Formats: sequence, C-alpha cells, structure tokens
Amino acid sequence: MDTQLIIDNADVPATAAATFERRSPTTGELVTRAAAASVADAIAAADSAAAAYRSWSTTGPTERRRILLKAADLLEARTPEFSRVMALEVGASDLWAGVNVMLAANLFREAAALTTQIQGETIPTDKAGVLSMTVRQPVGVILSIAPWNGPVVLAARAIAYPLVCGNTVVFRASELSPKTHMLIVDVLRDAGLPPGVLNAVTNAPQDAPEVVDALIAHPAVRRINFTGSTRVGRVIAEKAARHLKRCLLELGGKAPLVVLDDADIDEAVKAAVFGAFLYQGQICMSTERIVVDEKIADTFVARFAARARELPVGDPATCGGCVVGPMIVRESGDRINAMINDAVNQGANVVAGGFADGAVMPATIVDRVTPAMRIYDEETFGPITTVVRAKDADDAVRIANDTAYGLSSAVFGRDVTRALSVAMRIEAGSCHINGSTVQNEAQAPYGGTKASGYGRFDGRAVIDEFTELKWITIEPTPQSYPF
Repeated sequence: MDTQLIIDNADVPATAAATFERRSPTTGELVTRAAAASVADAIAAADSAAAAYRSWSTTGPTERRRILLKAADLLEARTPEFSRVMALEVGASDLWAGVNVMLAANLFREAAALTTQIQGETIPTDKAGVLSMTVRQPVGVILSIAPWNGPVVLAARAIAYPLVCGNTVVFRASELSPKTHMLIVDVLRDAGLPPGVLNAVTNAPQDAPEVVDALIAHPAVRRINFTGSTRVGRVIAEKAARHLKRCLLELGGKAPLVVLDDADIDEAVKAAVFGAFLYQGQICMSTERIVVDEKIADTFVARFAARARELPVGDPATCGGCVVGPMIVRESGDRINAMINDAVNQGANVVAGGFADGAVMPATIVDRVTPAMRIYDEETFGPITTVVRAKDADDAVRIANDTAYGLSSAVFGRDVTRALSVAMRIEAGSCHINGSTVQNEAQAPYGGTKASGYGRFDGRAVIDEFTELKWITIEPTPQSYPF
C-alpha cells in the first residue's frame, strides 16, 4: 500500500519523493510505503489551510452539516476496506476495526448536529440603549495529531470538530497507521470538502520533531489537538506555550476498575475481560488496574483468569476469529516482559498468560501487585492487566487515585448509592458504574485529569475548544464621555 500527502485535495509526493515504510511487527513484511513530508511540505499544508480558512469560516451550518453527514455514510460503506488495512497496519481485529468505523460515523453525525449549536448570548448592561452580546467565531487553522491505536475514531474527532466550528485543519497522521489515516481524509474529500480545508501530512519517524515544530510555530495555526502519550503531550504543550497557543491534550491512562465487596462478580469479570484485552489493551482507557476488595478477591481472580485463558490469540491479518492480536511493535513485548519480571521478583503472581514473544502475547493477568512494582503505575499498553487487593471501599478509592493518570475508570457494586459515592471520589475524567472503563459516545465529553491531559473532546464541550468567544456591543450615538 502506498500513500501520498494530501494538499489542496490533491495527492502529492513529499519533497524529493521521500518515503518511509511501515512494516508488520510479526513478519517484518512491508505493509505501507508513505510519503515522508519535509518541513517545507508541512508549511505548504498550513499555508493552504490558511488560504482556505477565509472562505470556509464563512460557510453556513447547512453546508458543513451536509458534508459531515455524507462523510458518515461514505465511511460506513468502506468498512471492509478499513478492516483490511487496519489488520495489516495496526493488528486490529474485525471487531476493533468495525467499532472504530461505527464510532467515527456516529461522531460525524453528532458533529453535524453541532453546526447550529455554536451560539452566543445577550448580556445585561448598565448602559442605556446598548445591546451587549457574545458571539463564537472560528479561530483559524487547527493542527490535529491523532495516534494509531484507535485510528479511525480518534482521527475523526481530531478533524470533524474543528471543521464543524468553521476552522480548517492540518492533520498530521501517525507513522504507524498512514494508510488508515489517509483513508479518512479520502472519505472527507469525497464528501465534498473544498480544497485546502483539510490537508494531511505524514512524516518519517526521525523527522517528527522538526515537522511538528514547524506546524506549531506556523502563524496561521492557532490551536493544537493531540491524542497520544503523556511524554509527547508534555513536549507539545511546552512548544505551544512558547507561541501562546492553546492545546487540547488527551494523553495516557492507567484506568482502574474497582470491584466492591457486594459486586456481581460475573458481571465485573465480563467488564474486566473486555476492558483489559480489547485490541490487546492498546487503548487509552484500557483497564490496566483492577482494584478488588480482598474479601472477594480470590473468587474474582479465579473466574477472571479462567476467562482470560479462553481468549484466542493470533494475527487478524490471517486469523479472522482471534481476539488478542499482535502489539503495535516488537519492542512492546520487551518492555512489558521487563515489568513482569520486576513484579514477579517482588512477590506478584502471574495467574493467566505469560511473557511476550516479540509483539505476540497472550491475555495476561498479574495478581497481588503492590506500589513497589513498576507495573503498579507504569502504563503497559498491551494485553496485560494487574490486580491490586484493597481492604475496603475507602482503601479501594485510595488505590484507584494512587496514580499519575486520571482518564477513565469504573466501579462495580450492587449498592448503587455506595458505588456512586466511590465514583464521585475517583479522580478521573469519566467513571462508569457497573460498566467497562472502555466506553465512548460522541455526545458525551471525554478527556482526562492529572497526567492524562486537559480539555474535552466530544459533546458540546468541543465548541469551547475550537472557537473564540468575542464580546460585542452595539451602542447608540451620540454619547458623552468624562473627557
């Protein structure tokens, strides 16, 4: 598979026809050859978006809505193509690919509905005869950076929300999923976006710092939205701050699932299996910590381990029914194996699964994890989860909050009032009572606290992220002034 840059709705090569390769993490075979943008290419994309902004920012809500609704239909129609490409590029099962397309199509439709919700208000004033009001206006060019792990839905939200608010977008696609990301841009182009409204660039991994720096510094770029690791998010926030540019950052997570002593254990097990092992645990809201009351811990762990051992492992590119596929790169296995060794050497038990073989790893559970172990608060981002035993509900809340992260969370308990009390005390951007940590709906605001970032995607919250609030007064004449 080959990809080019997309600038002014045209497929164009990078400077000097430079390319880079995405290879399979299991076989090493070439999957995608993508254009490797230079700094000059990135600037050209931003210049194009700046020129297109002048007309797109004045486009009415009906036209923006029409394009996004058409894009939703086109996206769904291309589900088999997305499934094929995602299996090859990022090891996604048909289930994960289908979920991505479904969520992205729903997101496009929800974004379309927001076109007439971008509103100001009138403000009371002490000045006689004056109309005082606020309006919301687009801000300019948005730099949108999305990761490989939820490549369709995360790219869709990074692009659609700025567009619906009247901004233009430079989309910097992931080096690990270039073809998948360019398919999304193809869909929006086919839906009728005018030239320059959405430009997309890919770059070789070694060129990322220079390309992203150039885009952040470009005078037309006024906002940055980034989904990815906390480490890179800090760098982007620091660079943006030097230019006084606002960011929306959705970063890493170490989502806890709290299982109280009155929980329905079988339901908690189902949520834990889904949340921990969907897409090999490579989701920002994957269940990486299960905090279970010690009174029911043995029963929970036994049932959880038995279920995890049943999950089929394989490569979705060749195995249609596998649940746990390969991790995104071989190095992930080495990193996780080091964490398992550290935990076992300090008294933890591996009750299901085991060590990774390169990018391939079975569904793995590490029980009796303590704060002394690296795996306690270090993001694993693989098909592995941990069990931490708590003395009671208050201790469970303490453990759930004993992390640098605060993205998603969940709590199981039959006493909903008590479960709600626990949910309210967990420091996270979302908490689901008797549900999985892995949840997303386009109408609900999503984002994190602490090292998981700031700002909110989805819902009406995005209007604030991608518009400027302006105060306007209309005043009668003549007026008198004190001098």
